[in-house]
Amino acid sequence: MAGSWFWHGGALAAALLMAGCNGLSQGTGSGPVTGAAAGGTSVNAVDSLQRCSEPLGTLAVDDGRNQAWWGPFYQRTQVTSVEPMIRLVVQQSNCFLITSVGNLRMENRLSGITQYQRNSGEFRAGSNQQRGQRVAADYYLEPAILFAGDTTSGLAGGLGGLGGLGGRWGGVAAGALGGALRQNSTSVTMSLLDIRSGVQIAASEGSSTATNLGASLAGLGLGAGGGGGGMMSGFTRTPQGQATVAAFVDAYNKMVVATRSYRAQSVRGGSGTGGLLRVN
Repeated sequence: MAGSWFWHGGALAAALLMAGCNGLSQGTGSGPVTGAAAGGTSVNAVDSLQRCSEPLGTLAVDDGRNQAWWGPFYQRTQVTSVEPMIRLVVQQSNCFLITSVGNLRMENRLSGITQYQRNSGEFRAGSNQQRGQRVAADYYLEPAILFAGDTTSGLAGGLGGLGGLGGRWGGVAAGALGGALRQNSTSVTMSLLDIRSGVQIAASEGSSTATNLGASLAGLGLGAGGGGGGMMSGFTRTPQGQATVAAFVDAYNKMVVATRSYRAQSVRGGSGTGGLLRVN
């Protein structure tokens, strides 16, 4: 009977924690990025996303795969790319028109298709395959992950009240959950550069946290076995990925707010000519 109280109390505690602690949802969707975009039309975007009345220019988005942070981040989260999510957010905001430039694989694929259609002779006259069709990017957006990892959560102490769920054993279960809670914290930056001049236009940081209950649930027998095939098998990867997505949305929102009030910097005597700190 005591064991039964332990497991039932632990299961209910886990259910309550899942409902209350995994809370990165924004707007009407189930996460920090939802919905779709087509042209300047946005569908089911989160309510917190900043928007522009018209695009500020055309944008190239770096896919991040050649950055130093990419390998360790992928190994920890199994997130294959942050770029499609960023592209969706940018298009939903209507602040920039997005080009294929920045994603090397995408650019090579489009260039190969263009060359084939232009040179194969198999396509109809009037298909408009001549040179001069591509749209140049005005700005370059570089996302970067500064930190993405788990730290001991401060939520453990707040679980004591769950002890009443199963008497003495429920308290033990709640204590076990509290001790195993981990909180995934992510800190990111975004840099916006003018491609023609190479000058940085704007920069922002974003951060977010998410709670990981995977270890707790496994300790209560609710997780997967050694093969990782239980009902919560993928949950341990979710919090850090969710926190990273939310952090990038946070950084992008801040960047949009800053660029709305953008004023070009000027250097006395002209940019790139030595400036006021000129060495004699």
